Amino acid sequence: MVTTFDGYPMAKKGQAGRALTAAFFAHGVGALFGTILLTFFAPIIAAFALIFGPPETFGVMLLTFSAFVGLVGKSPLKTVVATAVGFILAAVGIDIVSGALRLTFGLEPLMGAIVGCWMGFKPGGATPASFMAYGFAKAGAKEDEVGEYGKGHIAGIFAPEAAAHGAGTSALLPMLTLGIPGSPTAAVILAGLMIWGLQPGPMLFKDKPEFVWGLIGSTWVGNVLGFLVVVAFAPLFAAVLRISFSILMPLLIFICVIGAYAVNNRMIDIWYMMLFGVIGWAFKKLDYNMAPMLLALVLGDMAEQTLRQSLIMSQGSLLIFVQPPIALPLVIAAALIAFWPAISTLKARLKGGEKAPAH
Repeated sequence: MVTTFDGYPMAKKGQAGRALTAAFFAHGVGALFGTILLTFFAPIIAAFALIFGPPETFGVMLLTFSAFVGLVGKSPLKTVVATAVGFILAAVGIDIVSGALRLTFGLEPLMGAIVGCWMGFKPGGATPASFMAYGFAKAGAKEDEVGEYGKGHIAGIFAPEAAAHGAGTSALLPMLTLGIPGSPTAAVILAGLMIWGLQPGPMLFKDKPEFVWGLIGSTWVGNVLGFLVVVAFAPLFAAVLRISFSILMPLLIFICVIGAYAVNNRMIDIWYMMLFGVIGWAFKKLDYNMAPMLLALVLGDMAEQTLRQSLIMSQGSLLIFVQPPIALPLVIAAALIAFWPAISTLKARLKGGEKAPAH
């Protein structure tokens, strides 16, 4: 998702091959780094992962949302509004704690398609990792480069791709050592292992070392072969853009219609798709950044779940989110990033006041 922020503008400039190559290279770097961690530091990192509970996970979610409030878009207020809209959409459906339907307005079977869609692609760690990497890359860029993000900056492809695929590979760490999947893909692998009578956890390294190291070895082979294949065929993938817009766009719309209809086989879902397409177009025309809304829609349920679990654990006390050693630094970092535009403006005014000539 995040790669398209700069990949699409680069494709419009005729640099689709360069964008794909950069994405594949960053993918390889991120996956390689994750595989190295998996090979040499699995027990250590798994022990660190045990420290993360609902408060720490909510801190990560808060840091992700703050990165976009403080670092994306010309207007922080519009970014907050877009994020709020995403949270509202994510709240539609079943209440996590009580199990009651909410915000359905009596349209439970129509609305089921929407809820089912976003519940289906609920992410693990790769999505927030890619968003945060993009935000931090933009924050660390030089002043003359910040404006290039979102218009076709190569770093806007490197950062999220490396982060997403590093997180995807690293998700195998808690799955193998603790039996806790770190992503949807790892959950599928976990189910497959259990079907074959293998129980992931600390004893797996002792009882089935040949399987564990065989799996780790396969990640090395898969990443190397995958990198070589995608880089070799990057020009061929980019050639898709040579198809006439009059042919490509109706084909894409047709695929979207099939996807919307296939969930519940109801025409109303297609009308929903068209309605939200118009809403998205209106947001774009009004210069509202769509990325925060998409982020809130995708991660809203996870953020709410960790928030409510934390409040239940603390009996309603918000102090649980500022407890050391992990939650407190995450919340402080989130606050700094969220208010960074205001801090930057204040610093600029102070510098301007210092340079003003005396009268």
